[in-house]
Amino acid sequence: MSDARPDVDVIVPVYNTMPYLRQCLDSLVGQSIGARRMHVVAVDDGSTDGSGRELDRYARRHPGLFTVVHQANSGGPAGPCNRGLDAATGRYVFFVGADDRLAPDALARLVDAADAHGADVVLGRVVGVNSRHIFQDIFARDAVDVGLADSPLARSLGNTKLFRRELIERYGIRYPLGWPLGSDQPFTLEACHRAARVSVLADQPYYYAVRRHGATNITYLSRHRDRLTAVGAMLAFASRLLPPGAAREAVLRHYVDHNIGKLLQDDLLLLDRATQREVHHGVGRLVAAHLTPEIADRLPAQTRIRAALCRDGALDDLLDAVRHDATAGTPGTLVEEGRRYARYPGLRRGDRPVPDSCFEVTAAPDWPARLDVAAAAWRRGADGADTLVLTARSPLPDLPATLAVAAEDVPAATRVTGRDAAGTTVEIGFRVPDLLAGGGRRRCVSARLGPADPTRSPGSAGIGGAAALRAPRWTGGARRVRRRGTRLYLVAPVRDGSGDLLVSVVPLTAGRLLARAGRVLARAGRALAGVGPALRGRRGRGAA
Repeated sequence: MSDARPDVDVIVPVYNTMPYLRQCLDSLVGQSIGARRMHVVAVDDGSTDGSGRELDRYARRHPGLFTVVHQANSGGPAGPCNRGLDAATGRYVFFVGADDRLAPDALARLVDAADAHGADVVLGRVVGVNSRHIFQDIFARDAVDVGLADSPLARSLGNTKLFRRELIERYGIRYPLGWPLGSDQPFTLEACHRAARVSVLADQPYYYAVRRHGATNITYLSRHRDRLTAVGAMLAFASRLLPPGAAREAVLRHYVDHNIGKLLQDDLLLLDRATQREVHHGVGRLVAAHLTPEIADRLPAQTRIRAALCRDGALDDLLDAVRHDATAGTPGTLVEEGRRYARYPGLRRGDRPVPDSCFEVTAAPDWPARLDVAAAAWRRGADGADTLVLTARSPLPDLPATLAVAAEDVPAATRVTGRDAAGTTVEIGFRVPDLLAGGGRRRCVSARLGPADPTRSPGSAGIGGAAALRAPRWTGGARRVRRRGTRLYLVAPVRDGSGDLLVSVVPLTAGRLLARAGRVLARAGRALAGVGPALRGRRGRGAA
């Protein structure tokens, strides 16, 4: 490198990310922007798995490209990111997770776009690897200028973006220390709020966000208490930073829908009573402070009902509603004087009165689109292609015929197969070639009253008429191995921890096949081990 400052500093916080770190560093070394225009600041946060030695090895092999900083473990990525910012000298900075990787031309195209558009922040399309889910709303199309109020930007506040360093230094934007997780969110929110322009590049994947096998990174290991603390801090930060108006509403709505909604998913039933009580009380306090009627009216019905029960009901009222969704499915509806109420167990329960408003779904645009999947099967289509067929049920006997279902970017063929007084049965078919065309990933399945929009995430705040398909009585099955070109994929409907249905397409690599064969052989070995004693026991009884 010359003495001239680089176009972009890439900041990589590192803590025990082997062997993923090599893939990350290789993607940086291979950037088409070239070593003269970029510089990597890697901060080893007290790794104990050899990550620090690996950083030093790359620095020796590529002199001038890397600055490696070693420090004692700080407990999270905020400290290393701030240390990287202090060492940066380039016009732009870009953060990369040490287990993630970049497309070869990512930095060159991002810097060119920032220069061409005069943008302070540029988002390049982020895609998930190993079933990591990334909201794709913001990447529906290229955009020169997007805002928090007029786009899904509020749903994409991770730090995997290009930032103009002059903006960061002018406002002294840094990561807050001491947050249990999510410290990149206030940094990104303030940068987007202060930016003169935020641009989006959606034409190709720029960033590959990797979910580690075993999910050992801090986001996936976080517990309810840490998540509750983090969302409370973020709601307070956003309320201080943003003036009243549409931008603040959009950000708060996202954090209530996504972060508080996650705290109140079906896995709440698995927690001990003390933790359930802490979540109920903590969410109730946050909802009372931040959930305005304007925000509540644009939330998905499930999130709004559960949040309201934290504020206005007892813990058991909340648990009863969650348990009903998890085991019985979507409840029926009470219609009274032109208003609709979801018939959860707490509705007008005499011994434990809860306001009717907690259960009202009159204006909830996603309520009519709620479907519960009961079964899955395989069928050969008229064109010879395999089709994954889901049978779903709606509690509405008058379910509109305009219902459309999609697994994100893959639309389904949907038809009503039966109606009765208790509801409507719907058959949903996904062509396997369409699922395989997008490669290996998990797709959320959503229903919408009207044409399905593949750029929108299911059940998202502010997205009218869409709801994720639920699978309360799902018992699994319906797996098939299918080929696309020379590659094999395992295609299967699965239920995630929130009770929502996803369609999983997993590439079957040699390693996966060997691991799967090993599990099958191990189960067979355990079964055979039990056969011997049983046979000996029978012979013994026969001899007696």
